[in-house]
Formats: sequence, C-alpha cells, structure tokens
Amino acid sequence: MEIRKITSKEKKKLLELQEDHFHEIKSIRIKPSDLQKHFVAFANADGGEIYIGIEDKKSTRERIIGFKNIEDANDIISTLMETTKPSVENVDIEFLDFGKYGFVLHLLIPKSPRVHYTANEECYIRLNASSKKIKGEKIIKLSYSKGHYNYEKVSIQEVEIDDIITSRYLSDYMKRVETSLSEEKFLRKQKLVQRSENGSYHPNVGCILLFDEEPQASLDTRCAIKVYRLRTTDTEYKREYLEGKPITINGPIEQQIKKAIECVQNFIKDATYQVGDNLIKLNYPYEALKEILVNAVIHRDYSLNDDIHVRIYDNRVEIQSPGKLPGYITKENIMDERYARNPNIVRLLHNLPDPVNYDIGEGLNTAKNAMMKAGLVAPEIEELENSVVVTLKHQKLASIEDQIMEYLENHSFVTNKIIRNLTGENSENKVKRAFQRLRKQGKIEPLDPNANAFNFKYRKVSKK
Repeated sequence: MEIRKITSKEKKKLLELQEDHFHEIKSIRIKPSDLQKHFVAFANADGGEIYIGIEDKKSTRERIIGFKNIEDANDIISTLMETTKPSVENVDIEFLDFGKYGFVLHLLIPKSPRVHYTANEECYIRLNASSKKIKGEKIIKLSYSKGHYNYEKVSIQEVEIDDIITSRYLSDYMKRVETSLSEEKFLRKQKLVQRSENGSYHPNVGCILLFDEEPQASLDTRCAIKVYRLRTTDTEYKREYLEGKPITINGPIEQQIKKAIECVQNFIKDATYQVGDNLIKLNYPYEALKEILVNAVIHRDYSLNDDIHVRIYDNRVEIQSPGKLPGYITKENIMDERYARNPNIVRLLHNLPDPVNYDIGEGLNTAKNAMMKAGLVAPEIEELENSVVVTLKHQKLASIEDQIMEYLENHSFVTNKIIRNLTGENSENKVKRAFQRLRKQGKIEPLDPNANAFNFKYRKVSKK
C-alpha cells in the first residue's frame, strides 16, 4: 500500500474525470457494501479504477473530501478484499495525499479470470458508466468468457523493459495522460510488465503493441494492417484485380489505427466505378470506417499469425480481423453484448484525452447508425474459421425495386449486372426476383423476351 503526493495538475485532471466504463468516483460517505458492487463489476468486466474521497460534480462544496487518516479506510478495504467471493487478486491500492483535504483512496482493479460476487452473493458487471446486476444465464455466459486465454499478458522475454522505457511512444502517452510516475512504475502499475524468475521485468504483448518502437519486429506473430485497392465488384479476391501494391501499416496500434484510417480515406475519396453509362462515387461515412477499423485492431486475436486485411472494392470495403468472435459473442448478439479480448489495451487507449475508442462497446452500433444516416445498409458481419469480416457496402437502404425504377427514369434499359453493381447486392437471384416482381406489377418488360438469360434487358413500361 502506497501513499503518493498529488500535484495540482493531477488534482485538476481528477476533478475533470468523467465516470465511464473504466472509472468510478465516490464520496467517503459511501457504505462499503454499496461500493463492493462497483468493485466486483470492474473485476468481472475489463478492469477499472475507483477513487473514494471525491464528491459528485453536482456538489456545491469542496469536491476533494478525503479520509483524515488512512486507517479510516480500513472498513472499505477489508470489505472489498476479504468479503468479495472469491477474492480479487492483484488489486493495486494507493492513497493520494491532497494535504489539508485528506487522503483519496485509489483502487486499480484488473480484469479477473474468475467470476466474482459481493458478500450478499450478487454478481455485477460494468457496462459503460454503470454497474449492472446480472443473474442466471448471463452469469453462465460470463463464466464461459472468462475461460479464454488472455494473450496480451504473455511476457516477451526477448525484449528488455529498458527498450520500452526509452520509447518515444511511451513518453508521449505518459505526457498526454499527465502522470507524475516514473516510466518503470507506470508500466508496473498498469500491468504492462511481468517479473521473471530471476527478478527482472519484461514487457508483455499488450505493452509491446502499445509502446514498442517496432512491435512487428518484437513479436513472433504478425500484427500489421494491410490495405488493398481492388478494381472490381466481384465477390472474390483475385490478384489481377489489385491496383498497385498492398500498403503495409506497421507501428504501435494507436498509430496504426490513425494511419489506416487516413490510408483508406485516401483510397476512397476519389474512387469511382462504372454502372452502365453512370459513374458512381464511393461515399462511406468517416465514423463508420473509423469505428470498424478501431474494433478490428483492439479486439483482434494477437496470438494468431496474421495481419488485419482491409480490402477496398469498387462497391464495398471489407475489414478482416484475425480471431473468431470472442467468448459468448455471436453475430446475433454482437450489437447488444460487450466483451473485450484485450481489456488492458482497450482501457489504456480509452484513458487518453482524445481516445480512438471513445465509446466503449458501441463501435458497431456507431458504425451502423452512421451508415444508415448516410442512406446505406448496415455493416454485415461474417465469422470465418479463424477470422471475422465486417463489410461496408455501397448499397442504398432503398429497395432493389425502387432502385431499378429510379435507374429507368434516366436510362432506356437495365440489366441484372447493372443493378448488382449499382446496389452492392451480390446475389444475382435476389436481383432477378426483384425484376420478376416488377414484371408482375406491369412496371417493366423485357426488350427481347427470347434473349439469352445472360443478355436479358428490361425497359420501363410506357404509359398509354
């Protein structure tokens, strides 16, 4: 247990802190039993921090009202550490010394590999800025998710802690989060290093990915992002469609995300493709591209020896991330459930003043809303044998029939292929059925009823 003097800059930052998925602020008046639910919730979710001794932002009095003596916090510490079932391991406890305002108790709670309960046998999990009570099936799902191997905590013996301490990326990060800790102490507190049998410390995978100058050289597995531009609307990737060489994006993951977003935007800002005699311009909302790229990087399985692949086709963008959907997450519940495969990476990126992962667990919902606002269909999610592919289609929300009729307003005929290219719908049969429905309604007719099926063309039925 440590006592640390707080600087005025750190005090200002604490008073500006917003409660979120990783942070909780409480008054010293809170009952230990009430605090325990938040403690349990963080351990059951992605870890987090609790500050006890800070009043709510709505308070009209002095907001820092800490413990007069550190012994006054004994009941709280005892309740959390001794009556939580089972006990949570590796909790970092420190007192922040605010001088005449007293001591603020600061708890840094890691994500636990076990499911925890309060003294009253209640189970909680952290969701955004709330600690939610869960029961029955949800506890079973949580138990299942806890069994997954956490690769981000694997120690990399070939890399020395000094290699990270001198990294400009670590220096920049610490400056932005405004910590007064030394580099080594910061890394140890944030569970970014592991102690070996001989007593020396080595960075783990998460630390390498965040702060190593060249993480792709330090790790045995591949962890870059590859971006391709493919001149086709075909459903399959073929090398002959490739325009130029694929771009490989290396570096720490925050820089990777920013460079990848910029690279993809550069590819699509002037990208067009031909539909009949029309030139269609790609136009994807920035927010959707960003959120799906961020998700791919922070939630991928880094134990797998593969890169993230971003393929920009004429009518869609595919982002393929190594690893199946984690834990109990499925394609059906992914918009409602939350699970972080790499919780420490997620937490540390989120702690930045302007984080790339601003809305914890809301990435796909944000992307879906951005696409729909732009008049495009929601992202499609496909789970392959060892990866997840999210596809952004340049496909309008309007029905295929509406788009056929809209096209015929300005063109003499239309074909199945033209509509597939125009709508982003890859299924030839779906488009064929749309044509058949319009024929039955008497809105369109074939130019030549005896034409070969591959050369079938339709025109709008003229009004008599």
